[in-house]
Order: sequence, then structure tokens, then C-alpha cells
Amino acid sequence: MRTVRFHEHGEPSDVLRLETAPVPEPGPGRIRVAAHACGLAPADWALCRGLMPGTLPRGIGCDVSGIVEAVGAGVTDVAVGNRVFGTADYADQPSAGAADRAVLDHWFLVPKGLDLTRAATLPMALSTASWHLARLGLAADSTILINGAGTTVGYAAVQIALIRGARVIATAGDTYAEQLRDLGATVVGYGDGLANRVKALSIGQVDLVFDTAPPNNALPELVKIVCGDPKRVLTCSDMAGAAELGVRDSFHEDPATWTDDERFGVFTEFAQLAAEGRFTVPVAGTFPLADWRKALNISLTGHAHGKLLLLPADSSD
Repeated sequence: MRTVRFHEHGEPSDVLRLETAPVPEPGPGRIRVAAHACGLAPADWALCRGLMPGTLPRGIGCDVSGIVEAVGAGVTDVAVGNRVFGTADYADQPSAGAADRAVLDHWFLVPKGLDLTRAATLPMALSTASWHLARLGLAADSTILINGAGTTVGYAAVQIALIRGARVIATAGDTYAEQLRDLGATVVGYGDGLANRVKALSIGQVDLVFDTAPPNNALPELVKIVCGDPKRVLTCSDMAGAAELGVRDSFHEDPATWTDDERFGVFTEFAQLAAEGRFTVPVAGTFPLADWRKALNISLTGHAHGKLLLLPADSSD
């Protein structure tokens, strides 16, 4: 099969290559799919550079959708031929989702009405957004500011928060400002003076802040917005800034506080909402697997404005 992977750590454009590799076999508690679509993310490039090092070679592409073609020992909830989406077992396999076939370590049935391309946009954005909102203790009738609402995680977080009954202020540029307003969020521009712009909205107290934007020295303004309390701000991107200001960050939250029932329930719930047209992750572009380098170059600019998807499958689902 074809797969995009790296044999040494370094800059993604230098170490990644499309090559031929044996079709992987799913071990116990794993399944293999004929990959239809695979989502790329900045986390892939961090892996190339050495984040969470492990046995090499290693593939890229965590978000995957496809058709089940083999199941490992102990798997009873899916069968060959089922349409699924989920996460590639990138840590324990020599390839990942950017391949003709992928071994998954977590998966969910694709509900009727949701196409496989859209299904592949869900795992990382949905998991990251819902996990962070849960850590913040988001509740109905609270007010949350989501910084970087035009990112895939931010866009997902806005929708989750609104569905949960919260009031949402979203910082975004022109690309998704109108769509975010249509969803029900109050949109403000990002950048210097953010705290004053939020105050001018006369919405009242902002209870929580979730920062999803690329690091841009926004954290001091975000702390001001919650009356100077850095513990009401959680970032998934600016770890260095968080350490300086006492802001909460992804790596210092307790992962054990999110149970499997919560995680699986979120995926099932929002996949159904996506099938009904009530939840979406923006797609910036789709590319044949052979054009993976085009997708990489767009991602590395930091201005993809949505999910970038590789499509290993030659036919539609």
C-alpha cells in the first residue's frame, strides 16, 4: 500500500515521503480500514519534529474515515464492511492515516446521512474542543470567550458551547466571522485591544476563556477579560505564555478526569448532529494522497482556514 511517513525526525518537508509499505494487520483491540479520508493537523508536524518520540518509521494523519476490512481479536462492536471514523494507531504502527489502509485504535460508526469525507474531520477537532471545555467546567448560562474561533478546534468549541447552552464570544477574522454569527456567537476581531472590545460589547462578566489560536501574545489580554484570574483561561496552543502568566494549558490538565463514557458519548452525539447538519468542522481543501505535499505546504503557512484532508480512496463512498 501507499503511505506517507518519516524514518527520522526533522522538518516535515525534509523527512516525509510517500512510499510503499506492507499492509498492516490489526492486533487485539484494533481494526483496519480501507481509508477513504484522512485529516492532517499541526500535531502531525510536531511528531515529525520529535514530539512523543517512538519506534520509527512512523506515519502521519490521526483522523481517519473508511470501510472496515479486518478486525483484531476481541473486537465485537464493528464488522467488515461497516463505515467508521476514528483515530489511527500512529504510536504503535509504522504507518498512520495518510495511507491506503490504516489501523485504528478508536472508532465510531458513521451515522446515516454523514459522508465519509466529513466524518474524517471530526475526531481531533471534536475531541480536543470537548476535552478542554470539560476541563474549564463549562455550564449552561455561562459566558465563554473562544479565542481563535476560526481554527478547526475553535470552530468546534463554539458549536459545542452553544449546544450546551452557554453564551459565546468568538474572536475570528473575516473568513468565518459571518458563519460564527449565524451559529449564534458574538464575534469580535482578534489582536491588540481585545479586552476593551469585549468590554464594549456590554455583555457582562466573561466566566471562562478557551484559547485555540496560534501563539500571538494574546494571553495577557485574555486574562484581563476574566478579571485577571489566569485559572479561568485554558490554552491548547501557547504553552510558553501560559507558564509565564499562570494560565492553564493542555499538558498540565489531568486527563483522567475525562472518562471513556464521556469521550465516547461526545463522539456519538456530535457525529449524529453532523449527520443532521447541526455540527460541522470547516474543510479548507481535499487532496489525492499523491498530492500530500501540497496539503503540507498549506498547513505549514498556519493559514489553512479549515481542515486539510487527504483522500486515499479513488471512489466516493
